[in-house]
Amino acid sequence: AVLAHQLSGPKWLEVLLLTALLRDSGRPGIHRFCTSLQTDSPMVSLSRPLARVLLLCGLGSAQAVSVEIDAMKHDIQQITMSNFDGVISKFRDSAVSSLWFFKGDNKADVSFLDEYNKVAADLKGMAKVCAISCTDWPLFCEKQGVKETPAVMIYPTNPMPAFKYEGKMESKGVLAKVARFIPDFTTKVTKENVDGFITTDPTKPKVLLFSNKKTPPTIWKALSSETVFKRTVKFGFVSEEDKDVVQKFKVKKFPTVLMQRGSKAEIKETYSGEMKFTPLKDWVNLHSESGMGDKVAGAGAGKEEVSIEEAKPWLVQEVPELTAKSQGDVCFKGEGLCVIYLKEGEITQAETDMLTGLSKKFTSQLSDRGAKMKWMWMNLAIETEYKTLFEPAMLPSAVVFNPHKRLRFTKLDHGEDNEVEGDEQSLTNLLDKVLGGDARFKMVPGQKLPGWAKRDAKKTEL
Repeated sequence: AVLAHQLSGPKWLEVLLLTALLRDSGRPGIHRFCTSLQTDSPMVSLSRPLARVLLLCGLGSAQAVSVEIDAMKHDIQQITMSNFDGVISKFRDSAVSSLWFFKGDNKADVSFLDEYNKVAADLKGMAKVCAISCTDWPLFCEKQGVKETPAVMIYPTNPMPAFKYEGKMESKGVLAKVARFIPDFTTKVTKENVDGFITTDPTKPKVLLFSNKKTPPTIWKALSSETVFKRTVKFGFVSEEDKDVVQKFKVKKFPTVLMQRGSKAEIKETYSGEMKFTPLKDWVNLHSESGMGDKVAGAGAGKEEVSIEEAKPWLVQEVPELTAKSQGDVCFKGEGLCVIYLKEGEITQAETDMLTGLSKKFTSQLSDRGAKMKWMWMNLAIETEYKTLFEPAMLPSAVVFNPHKRLRFTKLDHGEDNEVEGDEQSLTNLLDKVLGGDARFKMVPGQKLPGWAKRDAKKTEL
């Protein structure tokens, strides 16, 4: 503009303007140049060609568009060549990142801005969604092999290499590709491993997502792989199809998030906030404490972590199984009578619920009498020596075992013709007889317990 003011005659000015337009057409600089000439030029009259040029300048200014990433409006993190390592490379061991290479004056990049911002909004806090200007940092883009924009590079966690996104430049495709590489440290919780999951590593809170989906959602994977949480909290995923686990936790709607914590998982809490990453993270964070190393103390920690081999699932089960490992904690140590439900095979959730209801009923009745009953079940298909000892007329059945001083037990009476089934009513009758002093107890021969079955020491799948 200063040069234009110094030139005399419209010809020189026309040449200058046209040259600038050809060189800078579509760039923000030409619009500032045009505006300067329109407002600051001292010329009184213009030639017709020059007037047309200025008219084109005015139209170009009105229609100008460029990529402008505003931190107040967008969730995209714009980076530079100098901080690429600090934002992305430094965190490759734990975080997934995407990087959009753009040119400020490229119409395709302008159109892609809103699409890419949808990705950033949906993955906020879960992945690094970044952008870099190839207008400002052309050498960096060239070094990264970017020749055309828009282009998106995805950086999975190490050791997976970075790669260029090849799909449609739409939010749905980019989002799916980035989310696919978010590490998943969740545990698929089933009937077989639920108790081991809850009791292993007692210092770590256990957070369970009950879902009508078959696989963990992106939010759950991101929470499980969060830098602090992956060392201090255990995240479980329960599908609606795992009905035994769903019934065990009495979940009625999906999705539901539950937390259990404490040395015996005695503290239970249900999440009531929004099913979004940030509020879920804040809620979990209340019960997680950061630290260094693999053995990090969670909230309420004070004891050394227990390994999977030392897990005691029976401590948190409403009706635990009586086995060689559990018998001391469950029955034979401590006060009270042992109510043992006898099965030929595994106990069902319906039977567990029945026994739990009876336990609560008789606990309230005995609260003022100083008596105590402990409830459990035994698989006689495995504990065959106890089947010989108890000699049940039919199964399922039950015995009440007194493990103190003299070992003795009394059995459920199935009637002369075995017409009485081992159900809630017959169990109630048995306990009423015991509490009323009418039950007849049989001594254990030799006052020595039978041998326990040896079970394979297999780890619970976590």
